[in-house]
Amino acid sequence: MRKALNFLIFFFHACCLLAQQSWTRVDSLYAPLPTSMEVWKSTSPVDAKPSIVYLIRAKLSDPALLFTADTSKNRRLTPRQFFEKNASPLLVVNTSFFSFTTHQNLNIVIRDGEQLAFQVHSIPGKGRDTLTWKHPLGSALGISSRRKADVAWIYTDSVSTYPLAIQKPVSPIKDSHSILSKNAFLRMIADNEVKPWKMNTAIGGGPVLVQNGVMAIANEQEMKFAGRAIDDRHPRTAMGYTKDGWLLVLVAEGRHLGKAEGLTLKQTAQLLIDWGCVEGLNLDGGGSSSLLINGKSTITPSDKEGERAVPGVFMIKSKS
Repeated sequence: MRKALNFLIFFFHACCLLAQQSWTRVDSLYAPLPTSMEVWKSTSPVDAKPSIVYLIRAKLSDPALLFTADTSKNRRLTPRQFFEKNASPLLVVNTSFFSFTTHQNLNIVIRDGEQLAFQVHSIPGKGRDTLTWKHPLGSALGISSRRKADVAWIYTDSVSTYPLAIQKPVSPIKDSHSILSKNAFLRMIADNEVKPWKMNTAIGGGPVLVQNGVMAIANEQEMKFAGRAIDDRHPRTAMGYTKDGWLLVLVAEGRHLGKAEGLTLKQTAQLLIDWGCVEGLNLDGGGSSSLLINGKSTITPSDKEGERAVPGVFMIKSKS
C-alpha cells in the first residue's frame, strides 16, 4: 500500500511539473543557427519557485554539425575564452567537475577519439578511515564516430587506448589503495558486461539522472552529493539524448532569489524526460554553469564575478 501511495505522489508531482512548464523558441535571439539546432527558453516557475531554463536541441545526424570538446592544461579558462580559442563555435557549455587547486578535470574528456582528461576514481577517507579509499565509478556522455550517443559508467587509466564502460551503476568499493586498479575494477563490476567505450567525443560529470526514459538518479553509487543535497536548488548543467537522435543540453540559472532559484537534481531529470530524454546526466553546476550560443550569453552565472573559469567545455561547431 505504501509503495502504491509513493508512486501516486511521484506521478502527481511529475505531471504537475510538466503542466507548469511553458517553452518559447528563441533561435532568432542567437542567429544565425542551422535548422538542426534549436534554442528553447522557459521562465515558468518550477514547483512554485521562479526559474530560468534553456534547452538546446541539436540533431546528431546532421553532418554540418561537429560535436566536440576542449580542455585547458594546468589552467582554467572562461567559456568565453574557450569560444575565442575555438574560432567561435555555435555552442559552448561547461562540463566536468574539477579541482580548484590543481585546475584538473575530475572527469573524462575525449576529443577526436583521444582522452584529454581521465576519471578520478578515488575518494580519501576521513576521521577513523584516513587510511582507506572509496572508489566510485563516474558517468559520462559520449558520441561515437557514427553519431550515436551513449551514457555509461566508465573506468579510465592512462595506459589504455579506450575507457571501459558498463551500462548499470555499481556500488563503490572501499580498500587501502589510493588508485583503483584495472583488476579491482573488474572485480567491482561483478557480472556486468564491460566493453571498450569507443567514443569520438565524450564529457564526464554525474550523477546519471535518466535511464531508459525514466528518472534514475545514481547519486549514491557515484558519491557526488552528500545527504539530501540532491534536493537543493542550484544552477544546473545537464545533457542527454532522445530516441530519435536529438542531443539535449539543459542549463538552469540559479541562486538569484526571486528571479531564478535553480533546480534540484530531480527537477532537472524531469525536465530532460519531458523533452524525451532516454539517458541523461548531470554536469558541474553551481557557479560553473554557463552557456554561450554564438558567443551570446544565456543564463546569468551565479558567481558575482561572472563566468567561472573551467578546465573543460563541450562545444557544437558548424562545419560549413
